[in-house]
Amino acid sequence: MSAPTALRGLVDLDTSFVRDLEGMYVPWSGDVVPDPEIVVLNEPLARELGLDPERLRSADGAALLAGSAPPADTTTVAMAYSGHQFGNFSPLLGDGRALLLGELVAPDGTRRDLHLKGSGRTPFARGGDGKAVLGPMLREYLVSEAMHALGIPTTRSLAVTSTGQSVQREQPEPGAVLARIASSHLRVGSFEFAVRRGPLVVDLTHYAIARHHPDLLEIDDVPDRVVAFFERVLDAQASLIAQYMGVGFIHGVLNTDNTTISGESIDYGPCAFLDAHDPTTVFSSIDTIGRYAFGNQPAVIGWNLARLAEALIPLVGARDDGEVDADAAIARLTDSLSTYAARYEHHQAAVTARKIGLRGAGDPSPLDDDESSLLTDLETVMREQRVDHTGFFRALSVDLWAHASGHEPTETAALAPNPGTREWLERWFAVLGDRATTATADGMDAVNPVVVPRNHLVDEALRAGEAGDMGPFHALFAAVTHPFDAPSDPRFALPAPDGFSDGFRTFCGT
Repeated sequence: MSAPTALRGLVDLDTSFVRDLEGMYVPWSGDVVPDPEIVVLNEPLARELGLDPERLRSADGAALLAGSAPPADTTTVAMAYSGHQFGNFSPLLGDGRALLLGELVAPDGTRRDLHLKGSGRTPFARGGDGKAVLGPMLREYLVSEAMHALGIPTTRSLAVTSTGQSVQREQPEPGAVLARIASSHLRVGSFEFAVRRGPLVVDLTHYAIARHHPDLLEIDDVPDRVVAFFERVLDAQASLIAQYMGVGFIHGVLNTDNTTISGESIDYGPCAFLDAHDPTTVFSSIDTIGRYAFGNQPAVIGWNLARLAEALIPLVGARDDGEVDADAAIARLTDSLSTYAARYEHHQAAVTARKIGLRGAGDPSPLDDDESSLLTDLETVMREQRVDHTGFFRALSVDLWAHASGHEPTETAALAPNPGTREWLERWFAVLGDRATTATADGMDAVNPVVVPRNHLVDEALRAGEAGDMGPFHALFAAVTHPFDAPSDPRFALPAPDGFSDGFRTFCGT
């Protein structure tokens, strides 16, 4: 189906994924829906992408962003991929309810995917209806933009568009489509799919390198180039998970199909933020064994990256005679993979050191023994005290302000006043030494948010939105996209009421 004349020029898209990777997609179109209407539009992002918000808000723009009318002169596709879901391999997953519309290309050549979620059944739907409902799409819009505001690499949300249809879940709910922006939608699962189709993994790897790390194309030796690429992905994911841990974020479903090659966080389904600091915390209704609990996330990503290494064996072991030396490839990739733990620890230490004022922005110097010991003991104190994860780090700067100003608090802002926690604070002040200043406290406030999307507030906003009142959503969105500023509503800076988190569960929204 060709695009209506009114859509021409609304978005200009390229389709390098379609041109270069035949076999990794199925050409497909979204469902025609009766009454598409923009519910929320990310106008700053639209302008950043070179799009006109007014035109996107028009009837034609709403039809495009709902998947009901294809963009001009392009082929929309459902992407194919495999994935290990909760450790079990699924050979064919793919976009069961999503479409890649194409790629927005910036003047510097940077590509970003424009992708829809909830646009109708595709051949990968596996019995699902291919639709999405308003609440979960608003959730992804809000949380992804909150993560961006926190400085965490993430897919972005351009719009949520209602479809005018009712979608049956446990009860009828309003249908909606999310328009998502990503530096690409290539995942570990993409490589798991391609390697089982022979030469396709070669094409995919070359495409991924050219798109995300073009400087590596200067490496003539293919195995060396692929190992360098693998190590880039290792480091990007180690950094991402360290940032998850720093803000108390639980993704909830870190399958290999939700682990990107770019290092961007993707797919905000049953995600949540910690209130009480507890590594065993699980909110996802489908994670019945705690595989993706808060404290398990670093190890899980390491496991996922091992699956990527397996998919790269044919390239790393390639010989001039056309055979594959699998043993040599496994040895090389294992050596690289063995650096993941150290990479994660390095990133995690850097994140925490900035949060407690031991390092400023851009200071890469390693921690000394006293500083490392302080960080290790901090995790113990936070876990034992079950402190509010977000509030704790913000309150530390209050304690530092008091200390630096010569006004020792009789009760600390950050920790309960017992001998063990007070001892840690005194050690912290001592380790900071000359750095125990109000300027250091200000630096901490620049990296420790006041506001994150607290579960009870997100739940409240989504329920109101589903009932037709978007006021609470907009108020919360304004707060979480300015996370380092005091919110207009003081409730947004507070943890959940007592008892809220007991038994609270999040859902994928499928």
